[in-house]
Amino acid sequence: MTSSLSILSGELGDIFWDLPPVVSYVTGLDLGCSIYVANPTEVEKEYALMARLTRNETLISEEALPVFGYTWFKVAPGEFIKLNGALRFNESDASLAVLLVEKETEEVTDSVSTYLAKVSSSVLPPWLGGSTTTTTDWSSMLGLMFPFLMLGIMAAALKPQSEKKESISQVKEERKLLPVGRPG
Repeated sequence: MTSSLSILSGELGDIFWDLPPVVSYVTGLDLGCSIYVANPTEVEKEYALMARLTRNETLISEEALPVFGYTWFKVAPGEFIKLNGALRFNESDASLAVLLVEKETEEVTDSVSTYLAKVSSSVLPPWLGGSTTTTTDWSSMLGLMFPFLMLGIMAAALKPQSEKKESISQVKEERKLLPVGRPG
């Protein structure tokens, strides 16, 4: 994002969220997040959230994010609100920015951003479109395990014979018969 998006940061409003700078994202699935909007002024402010998706400085999409069913929402002076929700996009390998727009000036007062990194389908389970074929190189795995296998065989062969366990004979109990019961 350009630095011009955060010039007024702290004066008319602040926005924070719990997403890291890079997120592994599968297109079409929900991306859950918590967004915090703070009003640092001494008067009640109305804000809107805009989601902007870009790739290589090219705008892919920009849309308002409804909060409580409305585009604009109020934040009391000196307070903040926490908004829990999910975002869903049909694109990945793109930058996502959520912009905080102040209603009175209609200016972007602050923004947060993350990069939606494309997830390879090979790491997904088959029911989410992942591959069902394995790409494991078994010969190299066996090549790594072979020295340990040989070491174990050699250690067993070199084990002293005196450590053999003696077989413990078990005492057999004689079977007890119960007396015949009362005639009924």
